[in-house]
Amino acid sequence: MDQLNYKHLHYFWMVAKSGGVAKAGERLHVTPQSISGQIRLLEASIGGPLWRRSGRKLELTETGHMVFDYADRLFTVGEQLKEALHSTSGTVSSSFRVGVSGAVVKVVAYQLLKPVLHTDPVPRLLCREGRFTDLLSLLAVHQLELVLSDRPMHASMNVRGFNHLLEECGVSFLAVGSLARKLRRGFPKSLENAPLLMPGDDTAVRPRLTRWLDSLRISPRVVGDFDDTAVMKAFGSGGAGVFMMPSTVADETAAQFKVEVIGSVDEVSYQTFAISGERRLKHPAVVAISEAAKNRFQDEDNASSR
Repeated sequence: MDQLNYKHLHYFWMVAKSGGVAKAGERLHVTPQSISGQIRLLEASIGGPLWRRSGRKLELTETGHMVFDYADRLFTVGEQLKEALHSTSGTVSSSFRVGVSGAVVKVVAYQLLKPVLHTDPVPRLLCREGRFTDLLSLLAVHQLELVLSDRPMHASMNVRGFNHLLEECGVSFLAVGSLARKLRRGFPKSLENAPLLMPGDDTAVRPRLTRWLDSLRISPRVVGDFDDTAVMKAFGSGGAGVFMMPSTVADETAAQFKVEVIGSVDEVSYQTFAISGERRLKHPAVVAISEAAKNRFQDEDNASSR
């Protein structure tokens, strides 16, 4: 293909994002027939199909997935450009773009980012979840102002960024009521052969948990590995096994997911880092996050010393 028609590409992107031709037509204010015709022209120019039928549904082909990935990056940047232009004209508030690693517990991310909503003026908060290395790449090209992660960025990574520790605490083990009551007596030795939902290889807390279990010669029965804490909590609340959360949010997690705390330990630490492109924090939203985290640290230390 010698030339790419971006209008055809945009129609394809909207269909994939919206979940169907009819919904895309509503958003674009054009008929479904027109959209289908534009996508056929795009497929003809590419030289292959972008969709295939799976039962009664349409799904992207391998080529379709590749085209969508590039189109998503292209048009997402375009939307950000429009927003930036509106911001300079004063028609909308500025945005604050933050990446959240899948290993960060979602309620922790909310608590750390909540101060942004109380800054003046309040920016539009744009959250993007992904793998740590992918988010650092976006930080490097200034598509993110901040990355929240369970680990610091190492000096070996070819990215200009600075680590700021926001939170550090012990961990708590939780499970559905019947399993929690069974394991609470004799904890942590009771974890021997107990069904355990393990943090995945892409989490910083996994090696700490493994070392702690090895030091006590405890061998749980690992049911599954989870890089994403939200998926792990879903399995835990369904009764699949014991799962681990930062102790600072253990009670909140127990109430929300209808599970119970088995026990807590300080020997396994859970950390949350903010990684920014500036050594000395200047962005108002980043400063608000850092100051609120410091105050929270002090409140927790005071509570534990009483």
